[in-house]
Amino acid sequence: MKLSGFLAVLFLVYTERSGFGMCHPKPACRYPPSQWCRSLEIAIECRVEKQCMEVNATRPNQAVPGVSVTLYYESLCPDCREFITQQLFPTWTMLQDIMAVTLVPYGNAKELRSANSPFTCQHGEPECRGNMIEACILHLTEHSLAFHIIYCMEASADVLSAAQSCLRLYAPSVPWSRVDSCVKGDLGYQLMRANALMTRALNPAHTHVPWITFNGEYTEENEDKAMSSLFQLVCRLYKGVKPPACTGAPVRLDRSFC
Repeated sequence: MKLSGFLAVLFLVYTERSGFGMCHPKPACRYPPSQWCRSLEIAIECRVEKQCMEVNATRPNQAVPGVSVTLYYESLCPDCREFITQQLFPTWTMLQDIMAVTLVPYGNAKELRSANSPFTCQHGEPECRGNMIEACILHLTEHSLAFHIIYCMEASADVLSAAQSCLRLYAPSVPWSRVDSCVKGDLGYQLMRANALMTRALNPAHTHVPWITFNGEYTEENEDKAMSSLFQLVCRLYKGVKPPACTGAPVRLDRSFC
């Protein structure tokens, strides 16, 4: 189940049934909330089949293409960090059924001929390392988990020092040694080279970061709107039937109290 569906189930079940923060027994099942709507059998075991059916019924038509948002950024750029934590991640959390996010950590970096230091970055060597760590995380983990990890890093006081704990929190099955090996080995370099090629291929060429494209195209107007209200922009750009989050339509479940 996608995160938006999970959030709808978790929030609505807890608020409508029990009152947020009030007493509510945990479902008698062995699955975490993120798996409740994965299958009908799990939903029945966790006693949330009706809620899962209602949430699934409100999902957009998957035949309509979602809004593709690509962010070209740098790991230590203050404006990039603010956009990721205050606009991109919260919007994706609510609208991931109608949007796809691609993260390209590179930004204003440049390739060097030196074997010891193949890249130079706007905010110094720590940023180059941060870019490569995030590129490796994107490669080694499933996309939604990678986005959670990168959000966790970018929202932390120290991006680099938070990397291991954020990885352990959201992808405990991926040992840090794999990320470290990627960063120090040829794989990390190849991933950064690919990001460099993607960034250099931008048309028009990027002049700053964060640089945001929608469905592969850049306009200053859309970027300005994204910086102030990405949520509203994605809802407007989506061509299908708007999901309840966009329209403000209520999704009501059975109301009871404890």
